[in-house]
Amino acid sequence: MSEGPARPETPRERREREQLEADLESSPVRGTPLRQRVRNFRPDPESAVRALGGPLIWMRRLRAIEDAVDQHERQLGEARRALAAELEDAEDFAAAWRELAGNWDFTEVNDLIDRHNRNFPAESRLPMDPRTRDFVRVNGRPYLREPLDARWILECFPPDREAALR
Repeated sequence: MSEGPARPETPRERREREQLEADLESSPVRGTPLRQRVRNFRPDPESAVRALGGPLIWMRRLRAIEDAVDQHERQLGEARRALAAELEDAEDFAAAWRELAGNWDFTEVNDLIDRHNRNFPAESRLPMDPRTRDFVRVNGRPYLREPLDARWILECFPPDREAALR
């Protein structure tokens, strides 16, 4: 928006205005109020009462999963740096790192992930998609979480000694 004086209408703007006015003259909904769109998320007393209890169980569980994954990432990063400093040969490091990854314990976080995958749709009242006959995606992603294992470690922390020392 300019703060200067009003400028004269250009021929192009005049044509566009006249076309819009002609379209409005022949519009079947001219002069009638638009239909109100009904939303699926109306507040109800039940949701207000549920909110009084603080974060719901599935919210707390997702937070616990994220915290556990962060803790594993920190511990794995430290273990990788220590192993890289201890072993000079890149092949020895790669073999030792793969062995450590295969023996890493994810029991607690995988139990949380398993409970999340089983209970999340019911606890969060996740709606169904009638076309796919499955639950809707959450932020474009499936709600299911993959359990952590050695493959996850090697994807996040490849057995590269030079990268581990950085």
